[in-house]
Amino acid sequence: MQESSWSLGSKHLWILASLVVGMGVVVFMGPKPASIFSFNSSSLPEYLRSRFPDDDGPRLDKLSANSDGLFMDEDDEPFNHKPERSEEGYKNGTRSGRPEKRYSDLEMVEADLVLARAAIREAIINGGNQTDDPDYVPNGPMYWNPQVFHRSYLEMEKRLKIFIYEEGEPPVFHFGPCKHTYAIEGIFMANIEVSRFRTFDHDKAHLFFLPFSVTMITQVIYVPESHEWNLMKNTASDYVNVIAQKHPYWNRTHGADHFMLACHDWGPEISFAIPNLYKNSIRALCNANTSEQFNASRDVSIPEIHLPGGGTRGMIGGPPPSKRPILVFYAGGVHGPIRPILLEHWENKSDPDVQIYRYLPKNVSYYGMMRKSRYCICPSGYEVASPRMVEGLYMGCVPVLIKDSYVIPFSDVLNWETFAVIVPVKDIPNLKTILTAIPMVKYVKMQRRGIQMRRHFEVNSPPKRYDVFHMILHSIWLRRLNVRLHEYQDS
Repeated sequence: MQESSWSLGSKHLWILASLVVGMGVVVFMGPKPASIFSFNSSSLPEYLRSRFPDDDGPRLDKLSANSDGLFMDEDDEPFNHKPERSEEGYKNGTRSGRPEKRYSDLEMVEADLVLARAAIREAIINGGNQTDDPDYVPNGPMYWNPQVFHRSYLEMEKRLKIFIYEEGEPPVFHFGPCKHTYAIEGIFMANIEVSRFRTFDHDKAHLFFLPFSVTMITQVIYVPESHEWNLMKNTASDYVNVIAQKHPYWNRTHGADHFMLACHDWGPEISFAIPNLYKNSIRALCNANTSEQFNASRDVSIPEIHLPGGGTRGMIGGPPPSKRPILVFYAGGVHGPIRPILLEHWENKSDPDVQIYRYLPKNVSYYGMMRKSRYCICPSGYEVASPRMVEGLYMGCVPVLIKDSYVIPFSDVLNWETFAVIVPVKDIPNLKTILTAIPMVKYVKMQRRGIQMRRHFEVNSPPKRYDVFHMILHSIWLRRLNVRLHEYQDS
């Protein structure tokens, strides 16, 4: 909980607890099937359950203000009332001579999250009545609800505290790749270690980070061509066992306030070695595939970003729509179930509008082709994630997503259909018809919106507000807000 000159008395903590009951789920996006708010509490262990609705979760179009007052119960004081503090009384467990209940650290953390939920709920009801932000104020149809996103982001900046376990040595722990396809793993780890969100006081932490790199496990532990997974899984499992034996925080919630981050394709599989990790914890994954047990109500989809040199220099920017003569472009290897279908229908066609390649011709620039094209195809390979989606946003080429069972990054906040095209696999034969049917006016709007959304996917050193590092944190923050935790009691 945030440090201040006052403490919560029993009555006021009771008020906050009642708020949690009424506000156990924070609402962000519209009625999308992959929303974190399409949440069934029966999927949680009994000791983790809050009060969730029985349907697919509340939606923005279902909310209405309560005329009796949303943030207080009848005859109760407002939630933001600050009682006078008596240092001696609180030290002795009393205030004004009355017995005062002592609350656990987890209960105090939960009380802090209640205040965050209340502020976000107020933004849902009051809409544009928001605090000014000198850096950026989200606006436009690219956001499901820009005011609510803004308020949640500000609450994250104000409150979020993350404890990082110090056990483990590089290169497998506290370290990851900062170049090439899985760069986001190492970049996130490096940034979170020195972030303003880090706390060394575990009793005040909202979240606990498990700093192991799946990419480095595959490079250091895995024996190439062995097809042997046990050593890698044992490494991850042993690490969490050390944490559980040395600290009380994993065991008190069975990992529900912990998170891991992995961009390597094998991240989900390695997490399965630790039952409470994939059942309870937040997994931030590039391989966000619901057919492989990715749970959008608890897990976080993160973007795969290919950084050949470790940064975005030379990757960002492109010409306006009027200087993009190619309708649609794709080049890439043939692997997975979708790309062969795409190439079967569109490779080597004598159509200048559709440039689909297995391998680019010599002396043809991949990035140059993206900058000449209006639309860039982003199909799944062996796994659902692909760096082409972010590359398209970087270079002003509208992404065309052709994927099954994929939870798109930040789709709890962003309405991707306003700046990308989503094509079902079955419609690959109709690809050109679908794209040419989009009016030029609509395409120009989508392209401009994608350029606006680019800031949320940019990698900065050091990180900047609202960039990809902070957007990943915000998605994790939302999942933590979405449950109320209680300490687990062994029976």
